[in-house]
This record gives sequence, C-alpha cells and structure tokens, in this order.
Amino acid sequence: MQRVFLINALRTPIALRRGGLAKIRPEIFAASVIRELLRRTNVSADDLDGVFAGNAVGTGGNIARLMSLLSGIPSSVPAVTIDMQCASAAASISLAFAKIAAGQGDCYLAGGLESVSLQPARTYAEGDPRREQLAATGGTYYTAELAPGDLRPDAMLWGAERVMEQEHVTRAELDRWALQSHHRAAEAARDGAFREWMLPIEDCTRDEGIKPRMNQRLLDRLPPVLGPGTLLTAANACRTNDGAAFVLLASERFVREHHLVPELEILATAAAGVNPDESPRGAMATAEKLLAQQHIAWTELAAIEFNEAFAVIDILMERAHLEVLDRYNIHGGALAYGHPYGASGAILAIQLLAALREHSGLGLLSIAGAGGLGEAILVSCL
Repeated sequence: MQRVFLINALRTPIALRRGGLAKIRPEIFAASVIRELLRRTNVSADDLDGVFAGNAVGTGGNIARLMSLLSGIPSSVPAVTIDMQCASAAASISLAFAKIAAGQGDCYLAGGLESVSLQPARTYAEGDPRREQLAATGGTYYTAELAPGDLRPDAMLWGAERVMEQEHVTRAELDRWALQSHHRAAEAARDGAFREWMLPIEDCTRDEGIKPRMNQRLLDRLPPVLGPGTLLTAANACRTNDGAAFVLLASERFVREHHLVPELEILATAAAGVNPDESPRGAMATAEKLLAQQHIAWTELAAIEFNEAFAVIDILMERAHLEVLDRYNIHGGALAYGHPYGASGAILAIQLLAALREHSGLGLLSIAGAGGLGEAILVSCL
C-alpha cells in the first residue's frame, strides 16, 4: 500500500438555508473552493487523477462532473458523485484514499457540496405505488425513501427521538450539549480557528449558524418539534445548510516529486451500517469499528470529531468514553455550525486539522448517515 497524505483543505462558510449562499448554485460555489485549493497547493489540475464529491439533495445527474468542469479541471479528469447522505463527503475521502493506497492514482480531490436552499422537489412516476402513498402532494417529495417503506419527511427526526427514548436521555443533557456547541463555536470564530481554511463567497464571509448568546432561557422556550412528550427541539437537532468543502489527497511519490508539505497522513478508513431506524448510532458504531480494526484505544487519540446532527450523538459519546471528552469537538459541532449534508464529512476533516494543530497526534472523525450508515477516518499529524 502507498502512504496517503492530506495536503490541504478548504471550505466555504457554512451558510444558513436562505442565507448567504442561497442564490448561488452549489456546483458554482464549490468550483470556487476547488480553484482556490489548487492554487494554494500549487498543484496543476492536469495532475489530478480524479474528483470525488458528496451530494445528497441536489438536482441529480453527476454534479461532481459539472462542478469539475466549471472549476476548469480538464475534461480528461474523471469525476464521481457519491450519495451516502450525511456521510457522503467522508465516503468521498475514503474512496480517494483507497484509490491512492491501492496504487490506482496519485492525486485526488475529495469532499462534497450541498445547497438545501436550492433543493429541488421530485415526483414519483406514474405507476410507482409510492405516488399513491403521497397522494396529498401528488407524489412530490423532498426527502428520499431512506429505509424500506418509510416515506415520512421527518423520518430522521423520529430516528433520533427513538434513540433518545431507548437511552433514557433527558432534555437537560441535550440542552447542555447544545449550549456547549454554540459557546465553543463562538470562541473558535472569535479566535479565527478556521480562517485559514475558509474561502468567503461573495457576501458570505462567516459561518452563519453560530449563536454566541445562546443561553438556557432561550432553550427553555423551544417547543418539542415532534409534539408533546418528545425531546427533539430546534436546538438539539442541527440546522440544514449550504456549503462545500474539499481536501487534496496525494501519494508519497506525488508529494516528493512536487515538493509538497502535507498537513496529515490518512492511516485508515471504515464504513459501517446500523439499524436504519436508529441512524444517530452510526457515528459511534463506525468509530468503534475503525479503532478496533487498527488496534487503537480511544485514549491514544489527540482529537476526535463527530458530526453533531443531533445532540444525542454527543450523549452516546459521553456515556461510552467520558475519559476522552476533553479532546472531543473542541471547537463545537454541527449543532452550532449546521449541516450541509453532502459536505459535512470534509468539514469535519478541517475541524480535525484545526484541532490537531493544537493537540498533535492521532485524530479521528466519524459521521452518521441517513438510512443507518456511518463513515470514519483515522489520521496522524506529521
């Protein structure tokens, strides 16, 4: 196997739905990120062996190819769109890692892009029984069928609620994690923790979801999203957002020949599946699988990043591995920043990169995906 290095990374600001990126097509703002990432690394687009890009709710087709052509990458360079829902960008990085490790290429762009602001409505075809099931909307839907027979647009929310009930989670625990995420993210924004890896796009110059003044009084006023007796609120579930993030991966040979200075080495990746009705469990299950495969203990990690699609993911981590919470999501998570589905895995890679600048050593990122999936990546500082 060839060694695989992360040369650099870049992302847009994470914008609110109908926020600063709302009127820009995702392939256009993602192309801006790619052009700038290649410029900063001094790598020619002609030297790329391929592009992998995650996308979950776009217009269909191969948006990675469209994005690549718009960015000026030669038509001879292939591009592939990955849909693993929330884990799409992490899966894209994993695929690029595998290609390089196997000697099937030396340099890849990987990450993802998403615009929930421009998410299209879709309609099941005549003759598809699901059209009749959604008769009230004429067969039109925004959320795909992610588990057999479950066409509810709020299926993911009910999955999180189910896990909270199973684990006997309290509203107080959820609120504590929501507060911590916003406070840590606000501090990171004040300190410019991600300034190096963030590319302003027109008037969108900051992560728009962070609420520095979030407090318990505000949390107490939030009603349960799924009705009386439930726990999920607008604060302990992440927002849906617009954004793009990419990393440049290269082999040891490519690094040497092009005189590059990598940021990290990618050591291993893993994917896992869990009960699709309990999708928040995917992050922990996949992280545990990867560390077990690599014979690495949690206490050997210097930094850990999980995607906070729901605060219950944090609680699962806290209850299982209290001993490493001091190195977990140290700059806050998606409860504050938001979750542009197809890009979030690469955003986690940037957060991990920033964390390892402060606490060098081994780093782990893990993300759960809709439908009961997970993707995890293990890295090391150089």
